[in-house]
Amino acid sequence: MNEFLNGNQLNPLFDISEVSVGQHFYWQIGDYQVHGQVLLTSWIVFAIIAVLALLGNQNLKKTPEGLQNLTEYVTEFIRDLAKTQIGEHEYITWVPFLGTIFLFIFVSNWSGALLPWRLIELPNGELAAPTNDINTTVALALLTSIAYFYAGLRKKGLGYFKRYIEPAAFLLPINILEDFTKPLSLSFRLFGNILADELVVGVLIALVPLVVPIPLMLLGLFTSAIQALVFATLAGAYIGEALEGH
Repeated sequence: MNEFLNGNQLNPLFDISEVSVGQHFYWQIGDYQVHGQVLLTSWIVFAIIAVLALLGNQNLKKTPEGLQNLTEYVTEFIRDLAKTQIGEHEYITWVPFLGTIFLFIFVSNWSGALLPWRLIELPNGELAAPTNDINTTVALALLTSIAYFYAGLRKKGLGYFKRYIEPAAFLLPINILEDFTKPLSLSFRLFGNILADELVVGVLIALVPLVVPIPLMLLGLFTSAIQALVFATLAGAYIGEALEGH
């Protein structure tokens, strides 16, 4: 009974939230334990993005150079992605959302591949990239779900839900299931790839610590960037689908 009242033993959601690589660094907030390493490394990721954005956008020049080149390229890339997935008439509204999602996942993934988080000693647990924790990827997927429901309802009102009975009413259960499996596929795809990459590199470093892991680490940088792109592309596609309907 005490375990039931505490709420973290019999609820399967708590078991899923513990899936990760390594040991958690816990913070106690009231009656709840939160994964402190996710908050710490997320703030570091936010700081990296903010610093690069500020440095790249001060003293703007007509002919960009240095970091201004990088920030303008990233902005154009995200605008093109949003335009392709959402359409010419609606995309500009969603550039900030897709850009935030893409940059957070990209910098998080690369921080896990480039920064030696685990060398930083903590009283307990260890640091890791934010996307190393399934709670982060689920939160990003849920934000995406909220975004495409908001997009559809804002444009079509309650008429948005007609999509569930199109092209035939008997497809209602399948269409509902499709919407509610989208966040699952988004979250587990991202988390699974980061998990697999860190496990492979970790095992190889333990077995052959000098030369062999380096190419795999470079490959990890590439796949980390691809995962950020895939997540942002799918998020844009879901928003575009909600705006257009079936």
